[in-house]
Amino acid sequence: MQVFIHDTVAEMAVKVAETGASVIRDAVRAKGEATIILATGASQIEMLDQLIGQADIDWSAVTIFHLDEYCGIDRDHPASFRRYMRERVAEKLPNLKRFVWIEGDAADIGAEIARLNSEIAARPVDIAFIGIGENGHLAFNEPPANFEAESPYLIVELDETSRRQQVGEGWFSSLDTVPLTAISMSLRQILKSARLMVTVPDERKAAAVRAALEGAIDRACPASILRTHPRVEVHLDKPAASQLVYFSA
Repeated sequence: MQVFIHDTVAEMAVKVAETGASVIRDAVRAKGEATIILATGASQIEMLDQLIGQADIDWSAVTIFHLDEYCGIDRDHPASFRRYMRERVAEKLPNLKRFVWIEGDAADIGAEIARLNSEIAARPVDIAFIGIGENGHLAFNEPPANFEAESPYLIVELDETSRRQQVGEGWFSSLDTVPLTAISMSLRQILKSARLMVTVPDERKAAAVRAALEGAIDRACPASILRTHPRVEVHLDKPAASQLVYFSA
């Protein structure tokens, strides 16, 4: 694991985007295509802006998956991750090969998960751009996380800390409007990505960052499993790194 601490969120976003863009270009040159995973949330906005602005990426050869989506809200809901990705990524990349959407409001959620599992099983993932939640979750794999789940996507229950984070970031007006369940990419599927780029700004993530990087690899902090991956970069701003001891800011 490599850990990078940046002076500003803007500096962090540029570095992650530049490194990620290089991986995408290399995959397209080597294989004729690339498959990537993108995360949503406030922590990813600047990085996504930088990534889609990188020069010389042949987006017509790129397929994108996203990590998660709430169950029961439609694609135009203000907090929908489909809407987030559509407005911030897909609509800005008119030549994109494909975006594989998670239909969290599908009439048959079991069939939707089966479709997603089939889609991603057929495509080795070159790079995943992810974040860490305030409770240490990855995607919506909440503590105590299931480290053994083999299904690429699964239904998860959202804990109160995650739901309050969504309210705090302004995606929902109150706790009782946040869905109780979501479709999430599993931890084992995330770890199948050849490269992982983790972007974590903000002091409110500092305790989770310390648990993930310096605590035990334990289900109580889902993000701690990142330390089992051979090629992961964690990019922090100084507030997010403020509780670290070994990786001193």
